[in-house]
Amino acid sequence: AALEASRPRVVLVEGPPEADPLVPSAASEDMRPPVALLAHAVDEPGRSAFWPLAAFSPEWVALRWALEHGVPARFIDLPAAHTLAWVRDDEDTDGQDGRDKDGEDGGTDAGAGEQDAPGEDVRVDPLGVLAGTAGYDDAERWWEDVVEHRGAGKGDALAPFTALEEAMTALRGTYGSGGHGRDLIREAHMRLRIRDAQREFGDGVAVVCGAWHVPALRRRTGVTADRALLKGLPKVKTDVTWVPWTHRRLSRAGGYGAGIDSPGWYAHLFAAPDRPVERWLTKVAGLLRAEDRTVSPGHVIEAVRLAETLAALRGRPLPGLGEATDAVRAVMCEGSDVPLALVRDRLVVGDVLGEVPDTVPAVPLQRDLERTQRRLRLGPEAAERELDLDLREDTGAERSRLLHRLRLLGIDWGRPAASRSGTGTFRETWRLRWEPELAVRTAEAGVWGTTVLAAATAKAEADAVTARGLADVTALAEHCLLAALPDALPVVMRVLADRAALDTDVAHLAKALPALVRSLRYGDVRGTDTAALAEVATGLAERVFVGLPPACAG
Repeated sequence: AALEASRPRVVLVEGPPEADPLVPSAASEDMRPPVALLAHAVDEPGRSAFWPLAAFSPEWVALRWALEHGVPARFIDLPAAHTLAWVRDDEDTDGQDGRDKDGEDGGTDAGAGEQDAPGEDVRVDPLGVLAGTAGYDDAERWWEDVVEHRGAGKGDALAPFTALEEAMTALRGTYGSGGHGRDLIREAHMRLRIRDAQREFGDGVAVVCGAWHVPALRRRTGVTADRALLKGLPKVKTDVTWVPWTHRRLSRAGGYGAGIDSPGWYAHLFAAPDRPVERWLTKVAGLLRAEDRTVSPGHVIEAVRLAETLAALRGRPLPGLGEATDAVRAVMCEGSDVPLALVRDRLVVGDVLGEVPDTVPAVPLQRDLERTQRRLRLGPEAAERELDLDLREDTGAERSRLLHRLRLLGIDWGRPAASRSGTGTFRETWRLRWEPELAVRTAEAGVWGTTVLAAATAKAEADAVTARGLADVTALAEHCLLAALPDALPVVMRVLADRAALDTDVAHLAKALPALVRSLRYGDVRGTDTAALAEVATGLAERVFVGLPPACAG
């Protein structure tokens, strides 16, 4: 509504400027949030940063509005080249991560202000301070009451933004930079980008950023002073792309999360602005019925009435998540919190996994993985699920090989689990869950090859050469057989034979033997030639038999 009212000629969004060429991808029908901008160092892909965006994120809404109305959209935050160089400096000096998050914009957030303010060194959660001042112990509940449930004031779509700016100005006057000193530099870069846009588009500039930044961006500073703050910053060569994100990751305040406690609830409010409580409680009833609990339409009606009554008693403009949860507990769960844990996991947070189109840039290994996933009908999902594989079937064997190869590469999409359908060697059980960080692991593994098979083979050969002990090499031989890496196995077997010949510790030899025997069994069911492995295992067993009595006597 605010963008429609102001009709800007350009939209500036908090985010890395290197992502400007990726903005048109946000208009693709195949792009479904939550998604994130991923920036990583070209020479060190593990050095990375994310900027997560959900369907209800102001930045995402602004990008989509701009694309739909033919308005240019640009990112104005400090370039990722500097951000990632900061991360490197932090790790080298055991410092803190440079990616500070707030609870509203899902990107890096902090502020600038008077550097000698009394609270400069105190890290501040601005919404938490405002909520506490208003008598709330929950910042999200306060946000619901004063923003989500009230909307724009009397025809003025910009009124909520004006009120927030006044509140943030007061906080910045008290807390200064709020303990986020590096954001003085970020905000200097934003001001320079805003000035550039104003020279090009006049006053028709809309800036979408964390509310904490607004007073600093409004503040009049000189171009020379801002450029001086940016002079001499370290930088690294970076690549930026879109990657899928999940609601579960949005709910995590640390790491790469955006600190949003209830992303599923906010997505619901954004998608169902009319009668949100009725629609939410209908969703809850459907979930509980799917879990074989008795929930009728009458339960939904009574729960809606109770939620509305609780909101009136508590002086809230509309029922929020707290009232809806209390109503569900009382009416649908018979006072028990056990079913509510399921509601929180599946709906309040949710297992939504975003999608990105094939047209966005990606390392060749990522593309090969996506093709293999489609061929094997094994798509990534945010929810954890159990997968039973029958290795006698071609599809089951191929899925097993893929998952084992990814584990060799450090991409733990699946983890082996105890099989409930049998204990034979022809069956495997996996627990699968796709986490957004796996996109970084895939980029890191891209240095080993352009396909999953080639990368896993190269990684196994390198690991064999650098393995420290006999047990490490035997475990690697087992993994190579599980992953069906025939080209890597000769290298691993040579190293294994050399290590076994040189190791005179009977305990080491005995510990290595079980993995070799398991490998022989795996080779049988997978049809792998294990003659060399059998020869090493036999020799190892003979040495254990010969050396065990003296070792025990000693």
